[in-house]
Amino acid sequence: MSMRNRRFFSKNTNLFFIIFFLVISLSAQQKEVDFDAVDSLYREDQFYVNVSYCTLLNQPDGLNQNKFSPGISLGFLRDMPINKDRTIAIAVGLGYSLNTYNQNLLIEEVGDDYTYAIFPEADGVSYSKDRFSFHTVDLPIEFRWRNSTPESYKFWRVYAGFKFSYLFYDQYKIESTIGDRKISNNKDLNQFQYGTYLSVGWNTVNLYAYYGLNPLFKSSAKIDGEALDISALHFGLMFYIL
Repeated sequence: MSMRNRRFFSKNTNLFFIIFFLVISLSAQQKEVDFDAVDSLYREDQFYVNVSYCTLLNQPDGLNQNKFSPGISLGFLRDMPINKDRTIAIAVGLGYSLNTYNQNLLIEEVGDDYTYAIFPEADGVSYSKDRFSFHTVDLPIEFRWRNSTPESYKFWRVYAGFKFSYLFYDQYKIESTIGDRKISNNKDLNQFQYGTYLSVGWNTVNLYAYYGLNPLFKSSAKIDGEALDISALHFGLMFYIL
């Protein structure tokens, strides 16, 4: 190759690379994401935090709750719209809950079994703490209606759900004048729990209610010869965070 051809080749090669990188640069600028653009295919994927008051249904005679019993849940829900306006959706999630129940049930361990009775309060006999604590992994499934739009994160919502829960740790703790004790992983408890819930509100803060559909205890747990058939009812607030 002659010197003249080498210079021509070098100049054209340099020109080619200049044009190539210029085109790439312009193309990249055109493909930059416009973060202010409206997303018509939006989802309401949400982290949630729920704070509740935990009550017990189907209480046997003499059983009562005399202190505030708090519960907290948190997790994430994946939103799957099923209509064109994206105002109706199904959501599936994963979460964690800690629910506590302050009450006056006395549980005693007898060998590998447990006995259940109402705490025998009398002169000089009392308790300062009597509480269940349930730790669960939750699988919520929701049917969602909202009047949301792509432009606004503030809207009315009605979310009805069904929740499966797996009880992976539980503790019963009592402190009383007749002794203190702790019982963990009670085999009489139902490890699989489920129920329905409803969340209704505006924007971030929503009213929340959960109704347990199966008993907390198995039929093996008896009090005065009858099955301890108590179940859960929770009232509180649900916070959805995008």
